[in-house]
Amino acid sequence: MNRLLIALTVVLLAACGNTKKSAVETTAAVEPVGPAFMADTAYWFCQQQCDFGPRTMNSEAHERCGAWIAGRFRQYGLEVIQQQAGLRGYDGTLLKSTNIIASYRPEQQERILLCAHWDSRPWADNDPDEANHRKPVMAANDGASGVAVMLEIARLLQTDSLAVGVDFVCFDAEDWGTPQWADSDGNDGDTWALGAQYWSTHLHRDGYTARYGILLDMVGGQGARFYQEQMSKYYAPDVVGKVWRAAEAVGYSSYFPKDEGGGITDDHLPVNQNAKIPCIDIIPYYPDCEASSFGPTWHTVSDDMQHIDKNTLQAVGQTIVQVLFSEN
Repeated sequence: MNRLLIALTVVLLAACGNTKKSAVETTAAVEPVGPAFMADTAYWFCQQQCDFGPRTMNSEAHERCGAWIAGRFRQYGLEVIQQQAGLRGYDGTLLKSTNIIASYRPEQQERILLCAHWDSRPWADNDPDEANHRKPVMAANDGASGVAVMLEIARLLQTDSLAVGVDFVCFDAEDWGTPQWADSDGNDGDTWALGAQYWSTHLHRDGYTARYGILLDMVGGQGARFYQEQMSKYYAPDVVGKVWRAAEAVGYSSYFPKDEGGGITDDHLPVNQNAKIPCIDIIPYYPDCEASSFGPTWHTVSDDMQHIDKNTLQAVGQTIVQVLFSEN
């Protein structure tokens, strides 16, 4: 994804008035609800994906892992659709993409969307060692962690039922965006989030909609804190407020500071702009990290299981459980 801070966006959003900001800051007492999220299980789901190797587009590891993810959702009783498409990468490469959509209670009209990307970055182009810039990323955090949280929630829903339906969408071809070492005109936003772009204009069901969506991106990293992302506040301020209140209710407000992060080009943008579903991005922000504001392992060969923190998985997972089980 084009994980750059969008300074102009920040300025424009700041000029939009205070109505949306006040909606986000409104708080009310909320009690914890729902089952206990199991970080050990989510960690195992993350490890299982990494055991296939980097899930780069058009690779055997990618195909095998995709089948495993779909199979896990089916094992937990969800209806699974594998949406296949041939997409073009920034360099013209044909990418055999598969969005995996798993639906809990597909008969329910009222739905919540949870999403994450499941592919791996083909190039560790932000690694401190230039010799690694064309090596693939294991993507334990940047990909596998979001899917792992969704799988654990799907597992919990076998025994703890919800009043609404939930669609778990695993977007493919998110991380094939223009590498830093490639010739570029600097206008590469559309080269990222290709699977989400496709899904948002080819919805898996005619007329599909949801109350709101939550994108989980890099939700297992050590030292992660999830600031309020600017584009999320612009498109879905009420959802931002809902999620941050949920984090406070379950005791994880330290992981979800109410300060603002940057504006990010990520899978939630086509969901908002094309599918017209208000969708936020839970994504870490490291304001003091010199390597990247997305943390020291972002797009490096160090994005591996050694840098996954069960405490981070727990904070995000329990927060999402709180959100879902507060719906009626």
